[in-house]
Amino acid sequence: MKATFTKGNGKYDKLIVERSDGSVESLDCPKQRIIPHDMVHFAVESTLSKRGFMARVKAGEPANFTMQGDPESDGVERLVEVFQGDAWSGGATPFPEMLDLYLVTCQERACSPFDLSIEDMQAIRATVEDLDRQWDQVPIGGSLSVIL
Repeated sequence: MKATFTKGNGKYDKLIVERSDGSVESLDCPKQRIIPHDMVHFAVESTLSKRGFMARVKAGEPANFTMQGDPESDGVERLVEVFQGDAWSGGATPFPEMLDLYLVTCQERACSPFDLSIEDMQAIRATVEDLDRQWDQVPIGGSLSVIL
């Protein structure tokens, strides 16, 4: 699946997904000062080979905000939230603190956490940072595509 993020000039960016079966969907993504939320999903899911929002869309589920949770995608969502928070605060949160936050977030939302290592967290952050560098170079109206 090809996911193309287009930088908007208002309150939203846009995500267009093109599946291997030729179907295409688009979704407005609220701007959040860092890379789009679904781009963080890409970083987590592609790094850990986990099934979250992007993988579910690739498998044919609608690209919208009404997806029903499941254990694996719920664990992905909690981890995406942790990495968003880290990025919003400058991307320098110590990894043990991020892992602790992930465990607490999963516990509070009755979600089974993944067994993650510091190396996993480093790899995800490296992907987020790489995507952030690329996204910063995209002008308003320009796009960045990733393949899942």
